[in-house]
Parts: sequence; C-alpha cells; structure tokens
Amino acid sequence: MKKLELFGLEQQNIAALAKVLAHPARIAILQFLAATPTCISGDISDFLPLSRTTVSQHLKELKSAGLIQGEVEGLKIKYCLNKKGIETLRKLFNDLLTQITPEEEKNCS
Repeated sequence: MKKLELFGLEQQNIAALAKVLAHPARIAILQFLAATPTCISGDISDFLPLSRTTVSQHLKELKSAGLIQGEVEGLKIKYCLNKKGIETLRKLFNDLLTQITPEEEKNCS
C-alpha cells in the first residue's frame, strides 16, 4: 500500500490542488484569467513577466488539475478558467478551513 492511500480521497484531492497552487506563477495566471473579461487567445506570456516556455509549463499543470481549460483555435489555444474546477477548489478549501477552524483559542503552552 502506498502511503498516499492511507489518507482519504478528499485529503488527497486537497493536497493535489494545494501542490498546483504552490507556485506564485500559477496564482498569477489564475488571477490574470479571472480578471480578463474574455478567454485569452494567444500568448499569455505577453501579459506576465514570464517566458513563453515557463507559462506553457504552468498552463499545463493548471489544465491538468482542471482549474483552466484550453481549446485549440487555429494555431492558438484559447484559455479560460474552468468554472467547475474552480467551484470544486472553492468547496474543498472552504470545507477544510471550516473543519480546522477552532471554536475557541486554546493555550498550548
């Protein structure tokens, strides 16, 4: 049995999403896509202080996690936030924060 299997599916999902979100470039990409009124067709690196190769690698991770979607449009890919993926992220993290919020402050000293 793998050590990962010792934990519940929800815990594994939260950890996987947290790993994807653990890089500031990915946070910047999500924020950029959220602030953009339409899907971005073309090179997102034109809008961020990152190289095209770096942006491409981060987009791949975000897409694999289901947080963004990309559709081929001619020679370009059109990127948008994946509403369902973002809703899943929100629910998982809201549930986690609710579970770990103490009802009262404890003195642990």
